[in-house]
Amino acid sequence: MSLPRQLRDESDFDQLPDDIPISATVADIEEKKGFTKYYQFVIEVKTKGGSKYLIYRRYRQFFALHQSLELKFSSEAQAGPYSCTLPTLPGKVYVGKKQEIAENRIPELNTYMKKLLCLPTYVLLEDVVRMFFYQSESDSLQIPRALRRLRPPTRRVKTVKATPDLLSSPRAEAVFDFSGSGKLELSLRAGEVIFLLRRVNADWLEGTVRDRTGIFPQSFVKIIKPLPESDSDGEGEGGASRARGGPPAGSYSCLRCYLHQGGSPETRDICVEEDLSTQPSYKELLTLMRESFKLDDIVLNYRDPEGDLIRILDDEDVELMILEGRIHGSQVKRPVNQYPWELHVTMASDLSVYNTEF
Repeated sequence: MSLPRQLRDESDFDQLPDDIPISATVADIEEKKGFTKYYQFVIEVKTKGGSKYLIYRRYRQFFALHQSLELKFSSEAQAGPYSCTLPTLPGKVYVGKKQEIAENRIPELNTYMKKLLCLPTYVLLEDVVRMFFYQSESDSLQIPRALRRLRPPTRRVKTVKATPDLLSSPRAEAVFDFSGSGKLELSLRAGEVIFLLRRVNADWLEGTVRDRTGIFPQSFVKIIKPLPESDSDGEGEGGASRARGGPPAGSYSCLRCYLHQGGSPETRDICVEEDLSTQPSYKELLTLMRESFKLDDIVLNYRDPEGDLIRILDDEDVELMILEGRIHGSQVKRPVNQYPWELHVTMASDLSVYNTEF
C-alpha cells in the first residue's frame, strides 16, 4: 500500500491505529434536497489498515474542518512545534450553477485532501480530522450510486455468453436498482440474481442476467457465492456489506410550517434531507418557503413563548428561533423526525398578524 510521502520516514506512523485514513478521493457528486438543493461529494477513503469505504460530505463540512484546523495549527494562531502549513481550501462561491461549482471543486478538493493526509501525525490524530473521514452510520446507510471516477475502462471489458450452472456458479443478488450507462454496463433490478464472470477491479464486477452481459458496481449487490479467490481480489462480500442495510430509516426530517393568509392558517409538513441538528441559513429557509407555497412576497416568523409572532430578518434570528424551539419544543410531543421549531409564513404587506392575540 502506498503511503503519503511525508509519512514514509516517520517512525511513529507504524504506531498509529489502522483506521487512520491515508488517502481520500472524490468519486462523484450527488444532488440532494435539503432546505435548498445542494450537492454533496461522494468520497472513497482508504485507511492504513487497508479498508475502503464511502463518506458523503458537503462543502460546508470541508470549510468547517479547515476553520478548526486553522485555529489550532496555523502559524498565525500559534508559534511552536505543533504549528504547520495547512493546504489551501477552495473558497466559497456565491454566484453560478451549483452543479458546475461542485464539479469544478473536485480537483481542488482532491488536492486538499491529499495534502491534508500528508501532514504530521499529530494532525491526523486530531478529532476533527478523524471525525471528518470517519464513516458514520448515516454514511454507511446511504444508497450507493454509480461512481463515475471509480468506473473501470469499459473498453477492456469482454462480452461473454455464459450458460450458468444455477447451483455451482458464483452469483449475487441485486439489492438496489442500477441503471447502466452505455452498452457495456449491466442494468439491474432489485431481487435479480446475477451470475458472476469476473472481477474488473476492486469496485466493479462483470456478470450476466437476462441473457445480457456487462459490468456493474459491487456495492449494489449481495454476494451469494463469491468468485474464486484469484478473481475476487480478496474482497469477498465486503463491498456489499453496507448495501444490505437498505435505505436509511428516517433519512428525511420534517419541518412544520404555517401559512397565514387570512382565515385559519394552512399547515404543511415539508420533508428535507437534513439532520435534525442542522441550522439552516435565513436565505435557505426563505427560498424553501417560496418554493413550497409558490409565493414570492412573503416573510418568515416564529412564535415566541408568549404566543406572539416574531419576524425573522437574518441568520441570528434563525439561531434564536431554533434555540427557543429546542427549549420549549421539548414540552410538546412530536414525531421523532420532526424539528422542534416551526416556521410561520406571512405576506410581507400583512402587519396585522403582529397585533393579533392568540
